[in-house]
Order: sequence, then C-alpha cells, then structure tokens
Amino acid sequence: MNIVTLLPFIVLIGAMVLMTRSAKKKQQQAAAMRDQMQPGTGIRTIGGMYATVKEVGDDTVLLEVAPGVHAVYAKNAVAAVLEDAEYNSIVHGTDFDGGELKSGTPVVPDDASSLTAADRPAAGDEPVVDLGKDAGADERPAGDAAGDPAADSEAGKAAEADKKDDGGTGAK
Repeated sequence: MNIVTLLPFIVLIGAMVLMTRSAKKKQQQAAAMRDQMQPGTGIRTIGGMYATVKEVGDDTVLLEVAPGVHAVYAKNAVAAVLEDAEYNSIVHGTDFDGGELKSGTPVVPDDASSLTAADRPAAGDEPVVDLGKDAGADERPAGDAAGDPAADSEAGKAAEADKKDDGGTGAK
C-alpha cells in the first residue's frame, strides 16, 4: 500500500481523536460545575427553566421552581450554575436588593395573605359590569315581536322563497 492512500484515513482518525478529547473535556467541566451546586444556588436547566437548589443527591437534585413548588431533576439536566447576582438579575428582571428592586418598584408578594386592607381596593370603588343580555322587545326579529305563529310562518315562507332552486338534484 501506498502512503498517499493511507493519508486521508490517518487524517480522519486524527480529527476524530481530537473531537473526542474536546467532548470529554466539556463533559468533565460540566460534571465539575454540577458538583459545585449547593442548596440555595440558582441554576438553569437544559430546558431553560430557572430554579433554586434545595437538596443535592448523588444523581438527582431537588429544585424549587416557584415558591413552595419543588421538583426532582437529574443532575444531568442542569445546564448552568449561576452566580447569585446573575440569577437575581434574570429571575427578578433587574438588580434585586432585599424587599425591593433597585429601580424602586416593590416586589409583589407570593401570596395574598400579606396584603393589608389599605392595599386592597374598596368594595364600592370598582364599577359593576353586567354581562347579562336583556331580551327586550326591541332586540327581537321583526316577525317575532308578539310571538305570533302566523308571523313566524310567513317569515319562514319568505326565507324559503329567497333560496335558489338547484333543479331537484340535491346539490347545494
């Protein structure tokens, strides 16, 4: 065999070895990142969901996806472990500082039990919306105003006369 014939195969095998090494290196970095997870750390899953770590197991992690809502995920489903500032910036929209955003907007509470009577609108302040339909005489069709059966049959005959004749074929 000629060296020129083997050269493409050698180059191909070399490229495969280099790609495999870089993939293994990325996997090792991802595993090291997942090992850094501790309770209270903010993470992003491979599906793009942001959550807070509650417990870390051998192969699983318990995440708080919303206040009071917990879910068990595989450690491999964690795409990134985020810094506290980055996590708060993404989840809360801007820089978070205790009970208020740095923009001065108060944070909405997780439940309504913390609202006081001063925060709620008074019962008489909201306009009453009537969604019912009043079926008055002025809304009825012309032939149905008095509920007269003769007027109903006349309206039906007029509607039949307006239809086009299909020649008895039954086609429409």
